[in-house]
Amino acid sequence: MNQFLSIKYDLEERTAIFSERLIELCKKLPKSLISIPLINQLVRSGTSIGANYREANGASSRKDFGNKIYICKKEAKETYYWLRLLLKSCDNNVILTQCQRLLKETHELSLIFSKIASNTFKNSKIK
Repeated sequence: MNQFLSIKYDLEERTAIFSERLIELCKKLPKSLISIPLINQLVRSGTSIGANYREANGASSRKDFGNKIYICKKEAKETYYWLRLLLKSCDNNVILTQCQRLLKETHELSLIFSKIASNTFKNSKIK
């Protein structure tokens, strides 16, 4: 059997690690009139992704699951936006590298949640 087929992807763990890395980045960011509001928004939207995914996994119905997954997708897109703005406001190379990695991960999470949402609502009367 192909070793890649047996890999289990734990999205709860992946989103938790993403949140932890996001918090680590935000702790390192220089605080200024520009960065403080961006950091606040980033922490809220970025940590919300995993929290909403956990809520989705405990959903009471398919509709509830789909709604929570859709929120995950929206929060990932918002997080991408705030990361992009922070990337432009910072000139520290270490922070820039971390920010770029998180941007990539945010994009991937957005695609994952988009696909889950699409599959959840596909062939369903839930819209």
